[in-house]
Amino acid sequence: MIRQLCAYWVVIIAAALFLNGCGDDKTSNPASPANASDFTAEVATEWFRLSYDLGQDESYSPPRASRAFGYAGVALYESVVSGMPGFQSLAGQLNDLGSLPQATDPPYHWPTVANTSLATAFAGIFEDSSNATLDAIADFEDSYNTQFKAELNDDAVFNRSQSYGQSIGLAILEWSRRDGYTTLHNCDDYAPTGLPGHWEPTPPAFAPALEPCWGQMRPFALLAADAFCDPGPPPAYSEDPTSQFMIEAMEVYETVGSLTDEEQTIAEFWADDPGQTGTPPGHSIMIAVQVLESDDATLDAAAETFSKLGMAVADAFIACWWAKYEYDLIRPITCINELVDPNWDVVVVTPPFPEYTSGHSVQAGAAAQVLTDLFGDLAFVDKTHAVRGFEDRSFNSFFEFADEAAISRLYGGIHFRSAIELGVDQGKCVGQIISALQYRESI
Repeated sequence: MIRQLCAYWVVIIAAALFLNGCGDDKTSNPASPANASDFTAEVATEWFRLSYDLGQDESYSPPRASRAFGYAGVALYESVVSGMPGFQSLAGQLNDLGSLPQATDPPYHWPTVANTSLATAFAGIFEDSSNATLDAIADFEDSYNTQFKAELNDDAVFNRSQSYGQSIGLAILEWSRRDGYTTLHNCDDYAPTGLPGHWEPTPPAFAPALEPCWGQMRPFALLAADAFCDPGPPPAYSEDPTSQFMIEAMEVYETVGSLTDEEQTIAEFWADDPGQTGTPPGHSIMIAVQVLESDDATLDAAAETFSKLGMAVADAFIACWWAKYEYDLIRPITCINELVDPNWDVVVVTPPFPEYTSGHSVQAGAAAQVLTDLFGDLAFVDKTHAVRGFEDRSFNSFFEFADEAAISRLYGGIHFRSAIELGVDQGKCVGQIISALQYRESI
């Protein structure tokens, strides 16, 4: 699968090279030193499109995928920010990110810089992946190098751009290795308590809890996972039919039992299961890819977009996972099978971790916040799952997409309403913190 994808993208890039030579395209070599705004976003959007496919083929979990997008987004931005007048590095603003290599010997070819930085970052992020994935990354980089070297016809600028891009990619990878991932990824510091109302493994696989220590990871911009955006506790577990908890449990039970065709479609469209798709944060990345492409965006716009969105979904999963294991709430399928109907089943398989808050909701809220702050209330069409046979879905705004992605988990029988609605709010809080970072130089 990965080799087929790689071959497909090589053909696409070769076709782009031919077409670029036939018209006035911003990827062509300018007559004078250029800024990132003088080039199309293509190299960035195609790399993130490829990363969605690689995450799918490697069966990355949503937290792992979000981390990959976060570091790749920062690597892209830092690689071209010197070609973005009025913008500044995020060094000193993000947690533990110190000074980075400087672009001191212009001119640079910013698409080449971005290509090398992203290739370096993704190769490091996916370093424990299959040879097919690593080959796909190397081949993708080489395809763009062939294109850009031919366009430039200036080995000195090309080599300088490659070297600078690699230095940024390596610096971001070094930073990533200090976030706690090595020891926190799939730690074994959690066991179900067995107490009423607390999480326990769910059917059909009854798998152990996924990533119980993820909430302890170093965030990108949050000072700590629980320092900001704590949603507060969920409704207290109770078996009293009049309690808020049981009212929400019965809502899930009754909703799943009477789904409309549209609600069923929404549940399946937004399921974004690992191994079958590029995960929920990957879906948000693909929405950004489509928006940038429809807007004929330039490289600088893509760098700002992917850096903010990547960090937003990454910090969203850290904050959400902190809440999940802090509040340790039972899943709907467990309590409904025990208290209401032992034969009740869900539309979407329940993932193996505590219920509150909803990861779909938190990451969608964070994504919607930063995308709205970037593009406003933009109407768009989501074609992410067309290849899987789903019809395109249209939205009038990014928050409309977030609300639908969130409520899909009620339709799927995965979450109670509190986890959904407070999860979106938690995500918006994360997104606001990302949007508040100082990208622009002070005047």
